[in-house]
Amino acid sequence: MQFPPLVSALALLMLSQVGVIERVETADIERNVSVGLVPPYSTFHNRGYQARVSLTLQSRGSNILRSTRFVHRQMFKTLSPTAILNALCNQFLPANVAAIIYINNKEHYGRNTASSQYFLQLARYLGIPVIAWNADNSGLDQEQGTKQSSLRLELAPSIHHQAAAMLSILQRYNWHGFAIVTSQIAGYDEFTRAVRDTALELQEEFKFSILNTIIVRESKDLEELANSEARIMLLYCTKDEAREIMHKAHSLHITGKNYVWIVTQSVIGSDLETVAADFPIGMLGLHFETSSMEVMKQIGRALEVFIRGAELFFKAYNHSKLSPQLSCEGHGEVRWDHGELFYRHLLNVSFRLDEVPDYLAFNSDGTVKSAQLKIMNLRRGNSAKQWEEIGTWRADQADQLNIKDIVWPGLSHVPPEGVPEKFHLKILFLEESPYVILGMPDPITGKCSANRGVLCRIAPEADIEGMNLTVAQRNSSLYQCCSGFCIDLLEKFAKDLIFTYDLVRVDDGKWGTIENGSWTGLVSALMNRKGDMVITSFNINSDRESVIDFSVPFLETGTTILVAKRTGIISPTAFLEPFDTASWTLVAFVAIHATALTIFLFEWLSPSGYNMKTVAPRDHKFSLFRTYWLVWAILFQAAVHTDCPRGLTARFMASMWALFAVVFLAIYTANLAAFMITREEFHELKGIDDERMRSPYQFEPPFRAGTVLHTNTEMVLREHKPQQFRYILRYPVHNVQEGVKMIKTGELDAFLYDATVLQYMVAQDDDCEILTVGAWYGMTGYGVGFRRGSKYLDQFNEKLMQYKDNGYIERLQRFWLTGACKPQKQHKRASEPLALEQFLSAFLLLGCGILLACAILACEHCYFKHIRKQLAKTDRGGCCALISLNMGKSLTFRGAVYEAQDIIKYHRCRDPICDTHLLKVKRELDVARLRIRELEHQLGDPGLAPSARFLASVRRDQSNSSWCCLPTKDGPQHKGAPVARRPEWGLPSAVRHHMYTQQSAEFIRPHPDSYAAHRVQQRPASVEIAELETVL
Repeated sequence: MQFPPLVSALALLMLSQVGVIERVETADIERNVSVGLVPPYSTFHNRGYQARVSLTLQSRGSNILRSTRFVHRQMFKTLSPTAILNALCNQFLPANVAAIIYINNKEHYGRNTASSQYFLQLARYLGIPVIAWNADNSGLDQEQGTKQSSLRLELAPSIHHQAAAMLSILQRYNWHGFAIVTSQIAGYDEFTRAVRDTALELQEEFKFSILNTIIVRESKDLEELANSEARIMLLYCTKDEAREIMHKAHSLHITGKNYVWIVTQSVIGSDLETVAADFPIGMLGLHFETSSMEVMKQIGRALEVFIRGAELFFKAYNHSKLSPQLSCEGHGEVRWDHGELFYRHLLNVSFRLDEVPDYLAFNSDGTVKSAQLKIMNLRRGNSAKQWEEIGTWRADQADQLNIKDIVWPGLSHVPPEGVPEKFHLKILFLEESPYVILGMPDPITGKCSANRGVLCRIAPEADIEGMNLTVAQRNSSLYQCCSGFCIDLLEKFAKDLIFTYDLVRVDDGKWGTIENGSWTGLVSALMNRKGDMVITSFNINSDRESVIDFSVPFLETGTTILVAKRTGIISPTAFLEPFDTASWTLVAFVAIHATALTIFLFEWLSPSGYNMKTVAPRDHKFSLFRTYWLVWAILFQAAVHTDCPRGLTARFMASMWALFAVVFLAIYTANLAAFMITREEFHELKGIDDERMRSPYQFEPPFRAGTVLHTNTEMVLREHKPQQFRYILRYPVHNVQEGVKMIKTGELDAFLYDATVLQYMVAQDDDCEILTVGAWYGMTGYGVGFRRGSKYLDQFNEKLMQYKDNGYIERLQRFWLTGACKPQKQHKRASEPLALEQFLSAFLLLGCGILLACAILACEHCYFKHIRKQLAKTDRGGCCALISLNMGKSLTFRGAVYEAQDIIKYHRCRDPICDTHLLKVKRELDVARLRIRELEHQLGDPGLAPSARFLASVRRDQSNSSWCCLPTKDGPQHKGAPVARRPEWGLPSAVRHHMYTQQSAEFIRPHPDSYAAHRVQQRPASVEIAELETVL
């Protein structure tokens, strides 16, 4: 391979010019800098390059750079990777170039682009910055998403600038939808990505929609564009490829007055006079200069950027050098460490220009900020078509686009709408709530109000033939108003796809099934071209898909069962239903028995109770059975007489059980009301495979089910459930409303139909008397029907997908498919019994009470064994009795006596047996009192008088005792001998007996004179009195 000389005349002139600079330099430090230059290959323009370099060096006097050496290498003749690698290794690296100026105005977009990309990638790998101006820059564009910098400054407008300029034109003329058309030109994927990214950035102020993205490999690829609704095309390809693409587009009739083609620089090229014959008048394009004069200008700008960048670098790093010292032979470094740093200084360069644009600066990605593109318009010249400049686009201005008058396609002076032209469709329907609902139009105007939908014809075409259309529309038997879910969807289609339509009811009023070997209803009408499409609740199934086309489903549905609710009776076991079986078992066989045994055990262990003895203490009325009676009475809060335990621990345990009973009864009572109300009964079928559907005659009376004939439900049952279908045929139904009526009146037990329709009927039922049961069967969907091979199918599919994504279909569902009645949900919540875990806290409370009671029992035993003796010694005043009566009783004998007095004084028995016993005791008491008086008379007759000690004690008690008349020897009631009532008469029998035995000698003492005579009678009398009082 032959290379041009390394140092040509141009390079020599450069060096000599640098010498001039050396003579005017006054800097103290001499800095030598090398830069590589790769201009377009041209022998004729070498002098021009030389002149431009000299002019730049003369006009740009540097106070920092003392010597600048240029390594000149013209554009490669051969494009092999070996030649490119040799040029870098043998020419640029040995010269230690700090940067490479790469200038190219060739627009081949082929191997030349690939070789240039390879050259610049090698430079980036070596860490050498590149200052480029490349007309064919699409393949050289900045790498997106890479962490490593590209180390390239691009002076020419990038492919991103061209994409932004194209979208500015669309935004100016309010064109939202467009298509991207590219060939496999270098950088085509970069162009597509640039358009998408720019459209996304502008999304907030203007919404773009990319309708199609077509990569043309063969001419037939454009057929997709012909079927699209796109009317604005962005074309990116070479000039030669554009000829073929536009020729095919012309044959497909997509170059007419409603189509606008906007092309890039690669299509226009540098020759504005030569235009392909198939390019339509009115095309728009983007262009920037790529002539030789522009190359000369860009060489000077690139050199200016390099010099200013080097100055910035040396100002920041005074003692550094711009000398990479790289080698391909392994003698030097593999990558220049300061290359990234020098590139950042080049990136910060900005200076004013003497021409448009008026300044030069760079973005962070290395592209020029002040990029400018010309807006071109293809017009008819004097002899041929030619491109004319009609405006400019500037990247650095707020109002980027400046356009003059444009000649639009078809020689129109008005811009096209950018959307498909209107077309007309004949649309078939069949009414079914809530998808298509019929209503009466205005009787005077014959039109539908805003809330009544659109006008639709319900009569066959033969009935209105020859009639005036205005008169016919006022006849409600011919025209009515259609509204509903599908009508709203149709209106949305008409607005977005821009078409008009006639809405016509199918003549035979059938959905479309096979009868006698031929199709009926809506399917037959489409097959016979009586309509362009069908929109209603049209089920998609395999049989229909074999003869017509369907859009993507806009709603899912299936076959479900409708049944009626009937008022039942209250369950006999309703009072048990608030809790499940496990909960009742735990309460009845665990909680009650455990609590009763625990209370009785604590009472048996308590010192105040049984004190671990087998025989109950005297007057202690408590046993195990009485414990069960106490537990049951507390649980149900019964107002019955119960015996309470004496032990503190047992009483505490009974209190804990009472707390558990409060929680238990509160939960039970709150949940009982839901189960004691009248139940709603219905046939709770599992689905179409339920036993009552498969074998209806096994039930008495036989189970009755029906459906609407000539529908999708009939087709599904006939094909997949022939046994059920044969039985269902005995109960035919003409429409859904009739089926619902038969369910309510009891003529049918079950009604089978489309699930979404039946759910709507349930939600709209005023009395909430019906509901759907069981799982859906035969899942399918509703779709828009078209004739086989319809050209409108793709457009409607695309819109349906958009409506699903943006939530429009969901909004229609919420508006049309909901209602006020939802009995099924309420029923399910009304009969859920409480599980064990839902009130487990009550059992935890009871368990904690048992553990705490055990601790209290231990404390009680500790008190009686160790603490009571110490307290008895210190508590003389009975202070402990203020805290606990049992404690006071255990410490003092007097406390026990007073407690016994209270029991005797305030005890009242209300039992009849007890009253009888009480009368008997009172009688015995009266007899005993008479006997006492007789004995006292006997003691008084012999002259026995009370002792002096006894009289003194009586006088001491006068102030605290009541007075009564004691019998004397003069009579039983002597008013002059008042004595105190014996205080011991109010005490228990055991106490009185104790007192008499201790004081009998002092209490009844005879007169000394008659002591001997009555000695024999004294002792028996006192003993008898004491015994009688003991009994009483």
